Formats: sequence, structure tokens, C-alpha cells
Amino acid sequence: MQVKIRLQRFGTKKRPFYRIVAASEANKRDGQFLEIVGLYHPLSPADKQIRLDKEKITAWLNKGALPTSTVEGILRRDGEWKVFFDAKAARIKKKNDKRKAVREKKAKATA
Repeated sequence: MQVKIRLQRFGTKKRPFYRIVAASEANKRDGQFLEIVGLYHPLSPADKQIRLDKEKITAWLNKGALPTSTVEGILRRDGEWKVFFDAKAARIKKKNDKRKAVREKKAKATA
């Protein structure tokens, strides 16, 4: 069961607003969700369009949830996508540095 971070539509005809939710890939667009992680109001002024709970989004991304292309664009516009990938790159670098140190230690021990 893949978890997606996607939009859930609300509002009336031609006046939409969206919740950004973490939901199972198998559920319908406006169906059951796991957690609300933000709001998106495309018709509002630019400074009030996006409201995100950055801690919840980061937690779901770290757990392996994948955003849809629209949500990824919203995260990029807000700057949260870059923050997540910078943190992920730092974790990977730290992990690789540890592995390299262990390999060098083993190489010195055998030499």
C-alpha cells in the first residue's frame, strides 16, 4: 500500500479549494485519508494560497510517501521540497562517510 501526498477537492463549482492530505493510493480522490498536512486555495491572493504543516509533510516524506506532481509543485513553490532534499542529501552523505571510514579501517587492518 503506497502512501501519496495529494489534493482532496472541496468547494463549489468553479470555486475550488483543496486539502493536501496523506492518503493510500487505493482510496478515491475525495475518500478516506490518513492525515491532513496542508491547505491550498488557488483563488486566494498569492501570499495566502498555501498553508502547510511542514513537520507533518517532512515526516510523511521521510516515511516514503510520494507527492503527486501537483503537490510537488506546491511544495517547490513554498520551498519545502528543497529543504527535504537537502536534509536527505545530508543524511545520505553522512551514511556514505561512515561506510567509507569502515572500509578504510578494514583495509588498514588487513594491510
